[in-house]
Amino acid sequence: MSTEMIPHWLDKRAFLSPHETAIVFDGNTYSFQDIQQKARTLSSQLHAFGVQDGDHVAIYFKNSVEMVYLVHALTYLGAVGVLLNTRLTDKEVSFQVSDAECSHVVHDGDIPNIQDIPSTTKLISFNELSKLEPEPCSFYTELPQDKPYTILYTSGTTGSPKGVVLTYGNHWWSAVSSALNLGLTENDKWLAALPLFHVGGLSILMKSVIYGMPVYLLSSFDKERVHNAIMNEGVTMVSVVSVILNRLLDRLGEERYPEAFRCMLLGGGPAPKPLLEKAKAKEIPVFQTYGMTETSSQIVTLSPGDALKKLGSAGKALFPAQLSIQHEDREAGANEVGEITVKGPMVTEGYFKRPETNEETIKDGWLATGDLGYVDEEGFLYVVDRRKDLIISGGENIYPAEIESMLSGIDGVIEAGVIGKESSEWGEVPVAFIVGDRKADLNQDLVVKYCREKLAKYKVPKEIHFVDHLPRNASNKILRRELVHWLKQRRHME
Repeated sequence: MSTEMIPHWLDKRAFLSPHETAIVFDGNTYSFQDIQQKARTLSSQLHAFGVQDGDHVAIYFKNSVEMVYLVHALTYLGAVGVLLNTRLTDKEVSFQVSDAECSHVVHDGDIPNIQDIPSTTKLISFNELSKLEPEPCSFYTELPQDKPYTILYTSGTTGSPKGVVLTYGNHWWSAVSSALNLGLTENDKWLAALPLFHVGGLSILMKSVIYGMPVYLLSSFDKERVHNAIMNEGVTMVSVVSVILNRLLDRLGEERYPEAFRCMLLGGGPAPKPLLEKAKAKEIPVFQTYGMTETSSQIVTLSPGDALKKLGSAGKALFPAQLSIQHEDREAGANEVGEITVKGPMVTEGYFKRPETNEETIKDGWLATGDLGYVDEEGFLYVVDRRKDLIISGGENIYPAEIESMLSGIDGVIEAGVIGKESSEWGEVPVAFIVGDRKADLNQDLVVKYCREKLAKYKVPKEIHFVDHLPRNASNKILRRELVHWLKQRRHME
């Protein structure tokens, strides 16, 4: 059976709309033709650096237009981009470069001191690379859908990170599926403040080329710049996680976003219900979504017509995708919590060099996500929590996200994180870490009293710790395993 091919997407886009805006970054505007020409030149320079078809090239960059060039340049050579999280430690970066068998590393000049990598691995900065004499080579004019394009490491929120292999087809179908749900308008402009090394940020670049849509790119999240972009720069869509949405709502105050603003696409885990209600009160269209690195970004998303009707739901599986809730080796009934499993052309075929994990988590194309959730009678998904974060206390299941959501409804609570603590009597009991507004009069008695009014007794946190911040990864997900370390450190100090 022949491999399904698609025209090279950047070449095709540059042919269809050469002078249309592709990227707006730091006050400069770049057309699709600009991006194409830069990417083609850069690919010839990569070839001069020794990069060949199938090589794994690590990319260590903060958000920038140069990173955009590089991501696209690899497609002309057929090389695989290994996108590195710039917030990792030297040891973690070294592990991923070695584990992914990277032959080359291209960085933005701020590479950490990576060691314990093969001596044959070549490192070069973007500035050095851009000074190399381009070396003529043959370019891919078509992209095989089954050919690996990127390797992105899982965030490691629950253990050691694994390299997720995503093909051109995975990225293509992710973009197409999103458009079938959200639709497209000629005025769309997507703001990207999430890291491009994260699948949520990278997927926006894919959408840009496939849709012919401009992207308003920021080097990092900045509340004022995002607010201004929505109010004054024509941005119609923004990808956010809960903590970012909360900050934007606070910044908005009594103002209202322009009518042209279409949506906040909210991912990164279950959202606190008080936050969603706050957005609804301000008439902000928030479309909850569910996805992960393994699904090339979103795979379940609320449609515009259901955004307010199904507050708290992540929506239904996108058109080419399938969703099933599994409970004790059977499909769960409506409103019955079980493990979320998904299937579709945007789902990875596996992790790099992890045959045992692949065999365990992917069966007949169905990916066991490790997340817990349920579907209602109409098939709308509600994400409950990570299966590994589940707290079992006296035989009762406790979902940290449920408690976190409730705590977020307390006046003065900015954010909260909940973990389980060992208990000789109950097995585990919940413990809460709270970041509070310094102007608020928060104390443990007030929080516990509120919890007792809102939660079953066994769900009430047995300890409350007030902290200045919560540990988060680059995509702003709470690192509950770090909270476990914090709790242990506090025990040693007592």
